[in-house]
Amino acid sequence: MTILTLFLLLFALIVLGVPVAIALAGASAAFILSGTVPPMVVAHRMVNGVDSFPLLAVPFFILAGNLMNTAGITERIFNFALALVGWMRGGLGHVNVGASVIFAGMSGAAVADAGGLGAIEIKAMRDAKYDTGFAVGITAASSTIGPIIPPSLPMVIYGVVAGASIGQLFAAGFIPGLVMALSLMLMVAWFARRRGFPRDQEFFWGVLFHSFLRAFLSLLTPVIIVGGILSGAFTPTEAAVAACAYAMFLGAVVYRTLTLRRFVRVSFDTIETTAVVLLVVGAASIFAWILTSNRVPEMAASLLLGASDRPWVILLLINIILLLVGCFMETVAAITILVPVLLPVAVQLGIDPVHFGVIVVLNLMLGLLTPPVGMVLYVLSRVANIPFERAMTGTAPFLIPLVLVLILITYVPAITMWLPTLIYR
Repeated sequence: MTILTLFLLLFALIVLGVPVAIALAGASAAFILSGTVPPMVVAHRMVNGVDSFPLLAVPFFILAGNLMNTAGITERIFNFALALVGWMRGGLGHVNVGASVIFAGMSGAAVADAGGLGAIEIKAMRDAKYDTGFAVGITAASSTIGPIIPPSLPMVIYGVVAGASIGQLFAAGFIPGLVMALSLMLMVAWFARRRGFPRDQEFFWGVLFHSFLRAFLSLLTPVIIVGGILSGAFTPTEAAVAACAYAMFLGAVVYRTLTLRRFVRVSFDTIETTAVVLLVVGAASIFAWILTSNRVPEMAASLLLGASDRPWVILLLINIILLLVGCFMETVAAITILVPVLLPVAVQLGIDPVHFGVIVVLNLMLGLLTPPVGMVLYVLSRVANIPFERAMTGTAPFLIPLVLVLILITYVPAITMWLPTLIYR
């Protein structure tokens, strides 16, 4: 079996609706069985793919996000954001973005943001007579901030695959995440002016102060996580454990909203999600090993570098590849497969692996907003009880500012590298 046949088989399985992990493992197993490599390599590579200490952060960050959604922490964050920016025209759109920025410092997953905050945000916007398509669109777009601002599950996966510092990756995502938030708020302001959106509430210092006090302990969560990592107090994996412990303390002791039954349900949800993520990582590691052993990264590097001698052209081609793959493949699988292929090209261009990591993750986050995979769109179409097509059309305008931010981050590396250089280098 040739590499081309391997890719065609993988694509055919995905088109037929086979789960990504099964498609990756099945195509890889077929390739290995057709050659002289022992079949035990499949199991060996899968085990090695998930045998990594930094990957321990994945289940703990997933658990932390689930605990925060269950314990009512997300509702307090939403109310604080409402008091802070709800007075602006199209206020709930700005609240949507602001709440996502705060929640991004806790969960690190776009789907957790969409499923947790999204239910609260869309209901509030519907009650305020906002168009459902607009509500779903800004909710979907703002959820992509979660994996950019630290902590970030895709950054953890990238760091493991690329051998890059996860702490530096977290620091690198902070400013780009804020730039994304600013661009989305500008888009909301444009919509508000064009459609005549009202101010959703008056601004009162007393209301802001009260909501701040009510959410204060919740707002400390990103300070503990991000501050602990950037100060060197603990590793990203230890930060994930600290986030879980703090979320459990708030839910069970302070707010008393986390019952034993809820905790058991959250634990099973976390186990299920973690199993899916790690199964994809394990299956993708086999696929990546096949590509590496057959010198596909070298061939891809030669092909891309031969296309042009201008770095900006090659970066544009890499972005197009990542955007297209993100439309069809789940984020973790895409990172595990593409990074070994594209990172050598980026390094030859003089691109820092940390900067390249932010480019990769942001590209793949846009894939969560585009068909046919579009996981965030599927989640929000169920939350809002609207057709997938309507969720897609509502989200489409918000892809414009996100793509512009992607271009800015790609060609202005100082935006990404200033903070990690200041802290770590």
